[in-house]
Amino acid sequence: MKEKTTSSIQVIDRMAQLLDAIAQGHGPVSLKILSAETGLHPSTAHRILAALGEHGLVERTEAGHYRLGIKLLGLASRVEQRVDLKREALPIMEWLRSELGETVNLTVRDGDEVVYVERVSSHKMIRVEQVIGGHAPLHVTAVGKLFLAFDGKTDCLAYARRTRLPAYTPTTLTQPEQLWNEAKHSLEQGYALDNEEAETGVGCIGVPVLDASGKMVAGLSVSAPIARRSDEWIAVTITAGKRLSARLGYFGGKS
Repeated sequence: MKEKTTSSIQVIDRMAQLLDAIAQGHGPVSLKILSAETGLHPSTAHRILAALGEHGLVERTEAGHYRLGIKLLGLASRVEQRVDLKREALPIMEWLRSELGETVNLTVRDGDEVVYVERVSSHKMIRVEQVIGGHAPLHVTAVGKLFLAFDGKTDCLAYARRTRLPAYTPTTLTQPEQLWNEAKHSLEQGYALDNEEAETGVGCIGVPVLDASGKMVAGLSVSAPIARRSDEWIAVTITAGKRLSARLGYFGGKS
């Protein structure tokens, strides 16, 4: 009985590996690639994929490649209905704070502003903290620039005309084309910086958080005195953003 239980768990592990490998592919994935990605023998992978296909969790194309099944859409929609962004974000934010020792913020968009909805504070004597529930214009925050980038150039320039890009510090971006270029560059590199643009002496690194459809639904940022901020923080902050995006169902490459 114990051997049967162990075997069943192993099958589930292998099923999960195959589903993850398909999800991370760009389009349908061949059996050869899935076998290589998971380390499973082709005959084993084929047998498990066939079983997944019988339950609608995997589909096989005419070319013999594999993609996620339509049944997963229904299952995903039920999960999405009960996903709590702050609940999913908090352990990742705490991990990021432990890695960097600085304050970590979770923000969402509200029209032309970002709203701080969760925070994990630094334990350092001198630290930067945003008030939960506080608002800031998109163009003066790292995460706000990423939201503008996801909108595209037309909407970004419309935001600039609508708000007139008021300056909060000498380094605030107040020229529409300059803002768009900075936002576009930020999206391309996967993170954005706030170089004392909202508050003198304060710097931030922001990354996008994407949902299952690839839409930016939130942002994670690390805030610190500008003299303490380090480029070495960028990679780990990007990792945190990708982890939270994965928790929301996103497994694509644009992040």
